[in-house]
Amino acid sequence: MPSNFPLIDVSTQPIELCKLLKIANMVSGGGEAKIVISEGYVLLNNEVEFQKRKKVYHADIIEFNSEIIQVNVVKLGKDELPLTTKKQVAATLTKQSAFKKAKKKKSNINEKTQTVQVTDTPRSKRKPISF
Repeated sequence: MPSNFPLIDVSTQPIELCKLLKIANMVSGGGEAKIVISEGYVLLNNEVEFQKRKKVYHADIIEFNSEIIQVNVVKLGKDELPLTTKKQVAATLTKQSAFKKAKKKKSNINEKTQTVQVTDTPRSKRKPISF
């Protein structure tokens, strides 16, 4: 077997096997990943693996459906974040600030509520039932 397999770059270690199959586009979704692992179609380092959340580390080799990949851990610095991650962080911060403003505005409205006098008037003409 050749030693130079296609590398799948991940930024965290360890990563769960089912998540790795999704990242590598070997399966269409997480449910399918869990099924193929539990049925024994996935090899981890040339051994059949049945654990769906098996921890996979750097240089591990995964084989499924005659495709072989190798895990490569890449350390990213703060400045090296992918563009999509930066956009997601900015969108999250925007949503959080909007939520905080709305919550603050709502609390100000609750503080300004006026007291209303309630008079005891019967709600219906029925007599109370006593047992």
